[in-house]
Amino acid sequence: MDKLNQNAREKKEIKLDNIDVTPILAALIVGFIAVALFVIFRRRSATRHDFLLTGLTEAGKSAIFMQLVHNKFPDTFTSMKENVGEYRSGHVSGRLVDIPGHYRVRDKCFERYKHNAKGIIFVVDSVTIQKDIRDVADTLYTILADSATQPCSVLILCNKQDLTTAKSSQVIKSLLEKELNTVRDTRSRKLQSVGDDELNKSITLGKVGRDFEFSHISQNVQFFESSAKEKQLNDLRDWIDRML
Repeated sequence: MDKLNQNAREKKEIKLDNIDVTPILAALIVGFIAVALFVIFRRRSATRHDFLLTGLTEAGKSAIFMQLVHNKFPDTFTSMKENVGEYRSGHVSGRLVDIPGHYRVRDKCFERYKHNAKGIIFVVDSVTIQKDIRDVADTLYTILADSATQPCSVLILCNKQDLTTAKSSQVIKSLLEKELNTVRDTRSRKLQSVGDDELNKSITLGKVGRDFEFSHISQNVQFFESSAKEKQLNDLRDWIDRML
């Protein structure tokens, strides 16, 4: 009996010795890498807790900020410094940053907060959009092409919808896509002519050889209509609440 048991153990050891452990090790390594990447991504996402109100001056950003943070509509003026406040929804909250729209300070201010941004709210004046389309598109392109904003959700808020001459969100989307296509071509030519290694690392939006569309870029871009004056900000509140 002892001899039989010994033979059985020897056969078992021979079978174990013949097992190829390479696929098992490979699977374990892949699993470890996947878990590590997931943890890193979660940590990075956890550090992003700001919602940035951006756009040109007089688009209504400060009025929206006051509505969301203080629930009131004040007489506003052109901001030269960011407004920072806490947005609350039930038991959760997030930080809301109103970035000045003035060209002299907006880029510097955006640079300060962009790495903590979870969501970007780009406010558009729906009345003057056609007149200001080049400046609006140029500013928006700078934000969307920034590597720091690639993980962000982006909301293009078509404000001042209470006015009869306001353009709809669909019209504004079409105008922006057409103008962003022009801005992209212009910037691509400038990068090629300069030839600087750092500039050539800039993100080019959309698909090569195709007209620009928001659906072609990495960020999730949505369009909503609003009126801070008429307190029509429910869609904006819902958008923020889903990410808190």
